[in-house]
Amino acid sequence: MPAPRATCTVISPDATFHGKQDLDYFAGISAESVGSSGLCMHLVTIPPRARAKPHAHERHETAIYVLSGEAAMWFGEGLRQHLTVRAGQLLYIPANMPHLPYNPSETEVCTAVLARTDPNEQESVVPYPAPDPGEPASSPSG
Repeated sequence: MPAPRATCTVISPDATFHGKQDLDYFAGISAESVGSSGLCMHLVTIPPRARAKPHAHERHETAIYVLSGEAAMWFGEGLRQHLTVRAGQLLYIPANMPHLPYNPSETEVCTAVLARTDPNEQESVVPYPAPDPGEPASSPSG
């Protein structure tokens, strides 16, 4: 019997799941929810001071749009590079790029939309064996 043909589907992000990255996600579009074959899209909310575990997404790219708050991220070999992405900004993470996102705020939640080229969401998540680098050193004021 042939597989059912995909159709347009509306998803309300009511259900949540705890990912291998150690963050909580609102389930959205995926192979499991709508039969997607080439992408997934979810919402993530990172509480103040929360951190993911170091990881990479094997063979899959990620695009993120920050809706509110800000997130910081260590990335690259040994997690030695650092960036910050704020509400209204987009972030691209190449396939296989080690990264560790976190919320640097003491009070504000960070909420973002994530899209990935992995329709199964968690299948490509691979732990990255590096110690958490902690907080970046403060830049001296000029």
